[in-house]
Amino acid sequence: MGVQIERALEDRVLHLRRTVHRHPELGFEEHETAALVERELDALGVEHRRSAGTGVVATLRGADAGRNVALRADMDALPVQERTGLSFASRVPGKMHACGHDAHTAMLLGVAHVLAPRRAQLAGTVVLIFQPAEEGPGGALPMLQDGVLDDPKADAVAMLHVDSRLDVGTIGLTPGGISASTDELAIEIRGTGGHGAYPHTAVDAIPAAAALVLALQNIVAREIDPLASAVVTVGTIAGGYRNNVIADRVSLSGTLRAHDAEVRSELERRVRRVAAGAAATYGVEIDVEIVRGYPPVVNDEPLTRSFAEYLRGNSMLRIEQPAPTMGGEDFAYFAQHAPGVLIRLGVRSDQAESFHPGHSPLFRIDEAALKYGVETLVLFALAATQGDIPSEERSRRGAES
Repeated sequence: MGVQIERALEDRVLHLRRTVHRHPELGFEEHETAALVERELDALGVEHRRSAGTGVVATLRGADAGRNVALRADMDALPVQERTGLSFASRVPGKMHACGHDAHTAMLLGVAHVLAPRRAQLAGTVVLIFQPAEEGPGGALPMLQDGVLDDPKADAVAMLHVDSRLDVGTIGLTPGGISASTDELAIEIRGTGGHGAYPHTAVDAIPAAAALVLALQNIVAREIDPLASAVVTVGTIAGGYRNNVIADRVSLSGTLRAHDAEVRSELERRVRRVAAGAAATYGVEIDVEIVRGYPPVVNDEPLTRSFAEYLRGNSMLRIEQPAPTMGGEDFAYFAQHAPGVLIRLGVRSDQAESFHPGHSPLFRIDEAALKYGVETLVLFALAATQGDIPSEERSRRGAES
């Protein structure tokens, strides 16, 4: 059962994507984007409501009984100055859709265009979730607290993310952990200041900071299983007053990332241990603060594998299994509430210069991929509502019965 995306719909999705791209909005500021989504849903006669301020939840209820499926797209932009030179580049200084959320929003609206006229033939319910603030501070949890997966209760949830590692016409489906946790690290080192000519009368925080940065790198290099993915990155160092003053304070900030929950906790324990050792060695005081961010995204394995097979039998798309990334995604929370799958959409092509990584001011996508994204999400919705693709939850129920 393939899905044909008509040229008129391709053009509409392209127009929507470029409109959102011109008017990027940061997390929880997506007022224009949410209004655009609502106008499009109104024109299709699709019921919808607001959630988490600037989020929109649309519901397509089928005429027949079936399963309930949720599809999620993020809407927010990044604080990046665009340098693509595109004719539809951002009109807002210092803000840009540099991660493809404009395309995600447009493609999910494309799904509404396909499914709205087919409600009489649809089994079950499809919920379309237009989420704010994925890039921060996080819109998934407020939407979940608002019950977006509870009424109706979702049997499966999926999202699609553009991926410049994959060529246009390629879909990436990887079972298991595919995206990392995103914990924030803040360290303050306190010594005793003094004159640069008399270091023996002070306790210099800068050598302690330098040693700590190097020691932290050994956690991943020598203390974590090489087959486990982990990152300890120190992104900023701030300290000192001038060339002849001993610094009494240095602040560090960074990120801790892992695919596995146990490795995530182990990173935190080891960072604190290394910091305590540096404090004792250099005679300084060190405070460590770790703020837990998004958890890892874990794709439901039966759901992911069965959907990959379903696409091979019902589309002309190329199916690959790309490597996990150390990027973060608050879709992780959705995938904790229902069997979930994060789908990768290939947008790479040399002709469109769509090979720059996400968050780059040069980031582009090949817009020829938009129709494939709509097709993939529609096929997921149809297969999941009809029960053609099983999830871990359903597999367990089958084993128990």
